[in-house]
Amino acid sequence: MNDTELSRSRKLAAKTVYAALQVLKQNDGELPGKEVISAVEKHVELDDWAKERYEKSGSVRWKSILHFFSIACVKAGFLVKKKGVWYLTPEGEEALKLGEIGLHKAANEAYRKWSRERDKIPDEEPSDEEEGASQKVTIDEIEQLAIEGLQRHILAKNPYEFQDLCAALLRGMGYYTPFVSPRGKDGGIDVIAYQDPLGTTSPRIKVQIKHRESSATVQEVRQLMGLLQKDGDVGIFVSAGGFTAAAKEAARSSAVHVELIDLPRLISLWQEFYRELSEEDKSLLPLVPVYFIAPAA
Repeated sequence: MNDTELSRSRKLAAKTVYAALQVLKQNDGELPGKEVISAVEKHVELDDWAKERYEKSGSVRWKSILHFFSIACVKAGFLVKKKGVWYLTPEGEEALKLGEIGLHKAANEAYRKWSRERDKIPDEEPSDEEEGASQKVTIDEIEQLAIEGLQRHILAKNPYEFQDLCAALLRGMGYYTPFVSPRGKDGGIDVIAYQDPLGTTSPRIKVQIKHRESSATVQEVRQLMGLLQKDGDVGIFVSAGGFTAAAKEAARSSAVHVELIDLPRLISLWQEFYRELSEEDKSLLPLVPVYFIAPAA
């Protein structure tokens, strides 16, 4: 790669990474990586060079550069990537004030510091050489594709199958589920879970489940709060469509404990407790682990 292309790559990195953090800020600080990429493409002017595909890997140049240079933001503490979801940290929100170039420089400096601490070359910074970038992008894309596949599978279920999936997860986490709402019942509590078979030990968990694409509202979260009337009652609200900002704030500030679980978190918990599930419950969303060597960064 010649000096001109290197300069263009870094300019493109500064522009797309800054846009990605802006997108996250506009979406309450978190968004699936795929949606971040899609939003960046709509808001950033990309020329033909940026849209070209690398000859060896077939990856689109601007997407590879964004994925790869976002590593520096992760090392700087501006960005967190977990299970296909990107999160903007308070430090990242503050770094947006530096502008495109300032943020890019700050992230690269943090990357160089991280490199020195790992006994690497003192002046090393993220390289956009195709081989290295392609490896990181491939890993990110594989993880994202896996999560998207799980999401599609879950969203294709009917509400009762989704309800059974949530109850199975609780059993995998060590809870008993004496009550799972029968078909035809509308509203109220969908699942009740106990730590012991008789429900004599706190917490007693009351679960409300919404299987739809739209976000759960603050009114719906407050409705669940109103059903937590006994000492030791804990609420869990599972929403395939996520939650509005007001709903999240209501849960955070509530005097009673209400845990909000959106689709990415449900998938993460399913992956974490999958081995603890019975074979029957595993069949509701079967997983196959795939292992590969991850790059050092």
